[in-house]
Amino acid sequence: MTNRRYSELIRIPSFEGRYEYLRLYGSVGQDTFGFDRYINQSFYTSKEWHRARQEVLIRDDGCDLGVPGHEINGSVLVHHINPMVADDITHAEDWILDPEYLITTTPRTHNAIHYGDARLLLPPYVKRQPGDTRLW
Repeated sequence: MTNRRYSELIRIPSFEGRYEYLRLYGSVGQDTFGFDRYINQSFYTSKEWHRARQEVLIRDDGCDLGVPGHEINGSVLVHHINPMVADDITHAEDWILDPEYLITTTPRTHNAIHYGDARLLLPPYVKRQPGDTRLW
């Protein structure tokens, strides 16, 4: 297991810097759980996971990668900072429920982290100004 931690991540002030810290450079279609998919599905429906997830959502104030100003207004995921495998669940590794190894994110950011493609990230918000006649 790579040992990335939330306590290190929050020292990085920018969204882009946090994304780079978490980036995994995976590829689409890369096998994760394969035939063991039922293992992670039972984990993600457990009371323990729901409790840990709620704690992380509150801690991160509903912001993408926990960055203020990056509020999530749609689907929310809680991402394992270090990739989890079936053995981590079957052996009930403590870290898989520890908020130190979890972060709030959007599905787009989550996919960008896993597949290493920053083009999936939302462009930065640009506040409209009086006299701004350019369309979005």
